[in-house]
Amino acid sequence: MTTSRPQHHIPVNGREDVVARLQRENAQLRHAVDSHARVDQAIGVLLAVHRLKPAAGFDVLREVSQHTNMKVHVVAEAVIEWALREEPLPQPVDQKLQAALQRHPQTGSGR
Repeated sequence: MTTSRPQHHIPVNGREDVVARLQRENAQLRHAVDSHARVDQAIGVLLAVHRLKPAAGFDVLREVSQHTNMKVHVVAEAVIEWALREEPLPQPVDQKLQAALQRHPQTGSGR
């Protein structure tokens, strides 16, 4: 037995609104996925460079975000650019990152 969804009739002028709304939602979802991936990459940098315990990586990024009034994905981007040696860490990020790292346990010696 097959079931099918009922077809809803959308007036032609309403279709454009629906398409525009779906395009906005799609763009927002793509941005969220990209931001999440960058945050995960930055956590990996912190784990590798500073030998943090895995659970502490996001906590450190969140703390830096809160203390610098920057979004987490912006802090993550700065950490990634620093790791690639393309950009130095901005002063407030560097300062708050060092402070946050001191509050979190490490698994070994950091850089």
